[in-house]
Amino acid sequence: MLWNVDLTLVDVAIVTRDAYAEAFRQVTGRPLVKLAPALGRPDSEIIFETLAVNGVVPDDDHLPRFIDALAAAFAARRRRLDKDGRAMPGAKDALKAVARIDGTVQTLLTGTIKSNAVLKLRAFGLDKFVDFEAGGYGEEVYPKATLVQVAQSRVKQMYGYTCDGGSTVLIGDSARDAQAARFARIGMIGVASGRSTPAELHEAGADVVLPDLTDAAAVAAAVREIASGGR
Repeated sequence: MLWNVDLTLVDVAIVTRDAYAEAFRQVTGRPLVKLAPALGRPDSEIIFETLAVNGVVPDDDHLPRFIDALAAAFAARRRRLDKDGRAMPGAKDALKAVARIDGTVQTLLTGTIKSNAVLKLRAFGLDKFVDFEAGGYGEEVYPKATLVQVAQSRVKQMYGYTCDGGSTVLIGDSARDAQAARFARIGMIGVASGRSTPAELHEAGADVVLPDLTDAAAVAAAVREIASGGR
């Protein structure tokens, strides 16, 4: 079971933007003027575009330096997460419901770098439901569809499970999440809690679209249906 993080499980956009601004200043010595939109993309891609739109020509050293600076800036702001952010409605109950499905491993498939993903979920008590070591993250410079295979390989190594298209389900809020699931040939539950509409999620390839995570039983039922070949 693969979960996206931002606007699926949590919304901490204000803190994230502040951390990006601090990281940009540390790496470039200049103030951030424009932050590239997330749109379901990994931090590595957002970093490169942010440098470009602010007139910085990236070199080989920029990405690792920016990732380290972003991790430090976000960690320094971790006490603001529950004040300036929120868990998405129903997130904790949905994670609990899916955890009760026999043989399920819950992890993350997210554009967020790993250290920040841990802090985001920990701030709202969601960290206990996922295995962070099995996921795919934004510092890994791969398309999301390739990160699916990375996560599947990690689950197989750690748990001995055979992870294929029929046994892997992604829950995410963006059309890019749905496209990644389609390219990776896995099941996908779209949650219309982010910037993509239900129609956009369906068009991008989501098997099931829910308005949000508030109906935990519906989330678990959709996971069971897709995993049993019902998509």
